[in-house]
Amino acid sequence: MAGTDEEAVAAADDALYVLTAALLTPAKFPSVLGDDYPEACATLGLPPAADGYGLVLGQDGEGARWTVVVDDVSLVAVAIASWDCGMEHDLSPDERTVVAALPGWPLAVAVAAPNVPAPHDPGPEAADGPPLTPPDAGVWGPAQRRLGADEIALQWASWRERVDDTAFPAPGGSAGAPDGTGDRTDEDGRKQAGGPSGGHSGIRRALAEARGYVASPPPLGRVRSSFAPGGARTLRADGPGWSLVARTDDIAFVLLDDEPGEVLPVGRGPELPGLLEALDQMAVRPL
Repeated sequence: MAGTDEEAVAAADDALYVLTAALLTPAKFPSVLGDDYPEACATLGLPPAADGYGLVLGQDGEGARWTVVVDDVSLVAVAIASWDCGMEHDLSPDERTVVAALPGWPLAVAVAAPNVPAPHDPGPEAADGPPLTPPDAGVWGPAQRRLGADEIALQWASWRERVDDTAFPAPGGSAGAPDGTGDRTDEDGRKQAGGPSGGHSGIRRALAEARGYVASPPPLGRVRSSFAPGGARTLRADGPGWSLVARTDDIAFVLLDDEPGEVLPVGRGPELPGLLEALDQMAVRPL
């Protein structure tokens, strides 16, 4: 990837038409980039700075895609918050804050700048290294698994209402046991899968590794906590081959690399509440 190459920075910074932006911090980073903050930074060829970065995605005057990395996190955070509220906000990073200009976009962007050529990757003469590309939506893998967990976190109410609580084992059964109703395909094509009798081996492994995080903290950002209604917290945890999303006052969902497109509900049982509380206490939180 292009690092702090001055020519690449100048090429992207000259008349960059900003389309969107994202934060790359320990508490909030594009999950397509990795299971944790250091991995996400490494994907972009960046050192894991304590304060993080802002990612500004746009096109130059020729229509080429660029991802400009800046160290002014607050500037990008204010812009994102304004856009989320439906307000206009001009995001124009100062040249002195630019850390790197990377060719391409690591995220899918559905819009394009007006009055410039259609989005395309810059030529090899303008960039040092291959362009960033978003993950292939048609292939299941770690990035898609993490994106699926992100979707559940954002649309918790919708996913939660699809789960029949009566299908979970009665109190006194297996703690944190998965739904035992078998596979069900939702209207969006993503399956909710029930585990076999005795518990689902993939869920057991994910929960065991999550418990291990409490005793031995994982890389920064692998467990994150964010606001949820009613005083609860939304937890996101990831590990090799698995992602977990949960509400501290409710159940959890697990997604696995080994089970493409499946969403595995995990009942609270006697142990899950304590695990979620412990994870929340050691999780990274937004400032």
